[in-house]
Amino acid sequence: MLEHKFCRPEAGLVLTEGRELSGYASLFGVKDQGGDTVAPGAYHASLTRLAAKGGKVRMLWQHDPTQPIGIWDEVREDATGLWVKGRLLTDVAKGREAAALLEAGALDGLSIGYRTLRSEREGKGRKLLELELWEVSLVTFPMLSEARVAAKSEEMLSVFDGLAALFDSARRDLAGR
Repeated sequence: MLEHKFCRPEAGLVLTEGRELSGYASLFGVKDQGGDTVAPGAYHASLTRLAAKGGKVRMLWQHDPTQPIGIWDEVREDATGLWVKGRLLTDVAKGREAAALLEAGALDGLSIGYRTLRSEREGKGRKLLELELWEVSLVTFPMLSEARVAAKSEEMLSVFDGLAALFDSARRDLAGR
């Protein structure tokens, strides 16, 4: 089963010229709302396998495999996390919509789609040691509180932080039943 992990890079996702994107899709050592953290090196084997086969990590809209919206030209690990650089395809309707939503501040999250190959228990969550990376999506509601695009107004960020807190509270309430 494909899992999803939402992330906001500390440096933020940068949108330039209305269609070029770069930033971190995942941060190492940062606990998400599900209690999981990604270990440094977790993507290395997956990225190596993809490169050997000539494959690419897909850029999707809201994790929908029927809606690719761009191309990740570069996906790599560094000391901070999983860094991505790509471009929205504005010849595709959803690509144009994504660019407009990012520019307006209505959309500001990144999320990875992956399969866990190796993990270990860490408190109530997991430490993810090896992941098979499938895709990086632009999303509305990130799971990790840091999972927001940079260069947006503080007012907009506070609205999204409030929504994220509401969803987290509801998730905890449902998990407790």
